[in-house]
Amino acid sequence: MERRRFLESCAVLGGTAGLATAAAAWADSAPRPYPRARLVDVHGTPVRASALAADTNYLFHYPYASTPCFLLDLGRPVSAAAPLRRENGSTYGWQGGVGPGRGIVAFSAICAHKLVYPTREVSFIRYKAGKPTTSDARMIHCCADHSVYDPAVGGRVVSGPAPQPLAAIVLDYDAASDGLFASGTLGAEQFDAFFAKYEFKLALEYGQGKARLPTGERAVVRELAQYCRQTIDC
Repeated sequence: MERRRFLESCAVLGGTAGLATAAAAWADSAPRPYPRARLVDVHGTPVRASALAADTNYLFHYPYASTPCFLLDLGRPVSAAAPLRRENGSTYGWQGGVGPGRGIVAFSAICAHKLVYPTREVSFIRYKAGKPTTSDARMIHCCADHSVYDPAVGGRVVSGPAPQPLAAIVLDYDAASDGLFASGTLGAEQFDAFFAKYEFKLALEYGQGKARLPTGERAVVRELAQYCRQTIDC
C-alpha cells in the first residue's frame, strides 16, 4: 500500500513538473510585450509602410529610449521562419514580414556577440544589400566581430561568433492607414547586458537614468546614414 501511494505521488509530482516545464518553454517562446509605439518620421508624421525604400537601413529606438533597432523592407515576401534557437537552447518561432508586400521586418541592432550597436559617431553593424548573387548579400553584418545574420529567416546567425540570433521586434501593420507599430520583442534580449556595458556612455548621451526610459507612444525612424556620421563596410 505504501509503495503504491509513493508511486502515485511520484506520478503526480512528475506530471506537475512536466506541466511547469512546458509552461516555462511556452513563456520563453512567446513574444515579450512592451508598450505599443507608432513608427513616425523625424517630423512626427506616421511612417507609411508602402513608402519605405527596399534594401535600405532604417533605424529607430525601441522598447527603450537608447536601444536601437533596424527597420528593413526586404523587397520580397518573407515567410515565418523555422524554429530559432537561443544560446540557452530554448526555441521560438518568428512571424515573418509584415506590410502590403509582407517584406518589412525589424530587429534589435545590438549584436548578439559583443553588443556592438549603431552610435551617433559610427556604426559597425548594418544591413548590407549587395547583389543577390553574392553569398553575403541581403544580410546584417557586424564588422566588429564578423557575425552575419539573415533578416529573412528571423535574424538567424549565418556565420561568425554570435551565439544566437538577433532579437526580433514584433511589428503590427495597420492596412487601413498603412501604418506600422512596434509592440514587443521575440528571442533573446540583450538589454540588461547592454545597459550594464555602456552605462557611463549612455548616461553622458541621454542623461542619468534616462537611457532606460520607455520609448513612448512614438518611435522616430531615420535612415541609418542620417543617424550615424560613418558606417563601416566589411
